[in-house]
Amino acid sequence: MISNSKLYWIADNIISDEFPDVSYALTEPDGLLAIGGELNPDRLLDAYKKGIFPWYSEGQPVMWWSPDPRCVLFPDDLKISRSLKKSLRNESYRVSFDQAFSKVVKFCAEPRLDSSDTWITSAIIKNYQLLHETGHAHSVECWYQGTLAGGLYGITIGKIFFGESMFSRKTDASKICFAHLVQLLKKRGYELIDCQVYSKHLASLGARLIPRDEFSRILNQYCSLKYEVPGQSLPWPENIDYRI
Repeated sequence: MISNSKLYWIADNIISDEFPDVSYALTEPDGLLAIGGELNPDRLLDAYKKGIFPWYSEGQPVMWWSPDPRCVLFPDDLKISRSLKKSLRNESYRVSFDQAFSKVVKFCAEPRLDSSDTWITSAIIKNYQLLHETGHAHSVECWYQGTLAGGLYGITIGKIFFGESMFSRKTDASKICFAHLVQLLKKRGYELIDCQVYSKHLASLGARLIPRDEFSRILNQYCSLKYEVPGQSLPWPENIDYRI
């Protein structure tokens, strides 16, 4: 049961500076900070810069979260298991960037085997598509013999990649995407991948928990940095050669 004595309620007509400091987030449920407000690209970008993300179900008001601790991956910490190395060398797989963003989000939105619900609502799909069209949201795709077998998507701001969701229809397909993503981000000088909430799947790839205060300091330092081309988002290549 949620105690709303400390929750902040957001008005639909306010776009910026509406979020309270993340230190006001509840400890139970962990990280719930605010409720309400319509989703739009400006509000989403403002939230991510402050370490806040939306997570709710269809029919509910938008719920905004900033858990403590935060699950993150520093690019140099990526773990490549023996089985993943084998998959990465499998020539039946091909990796691309930003070639099927809408399909990746659609497949990520499908209910998991252990749940009939999904947090990727119609409003989430609409607004992340808008962020993709303006160069802020990106996808990584893994193709197996010409069929989309796995993928992930997220948002780039400054030198931070904010991961949102991933899916896999073939063994290691989402991990292959993640490994290629990390390689690209390392080449581009990115500092951190935000994984939001801990899972064994992410931990197996090198993700770990850090205090929210540390996460906020990293965002304050690196979200304001510019890309090579002023005013433009990261130019994502169609594919890259991943060498172990």
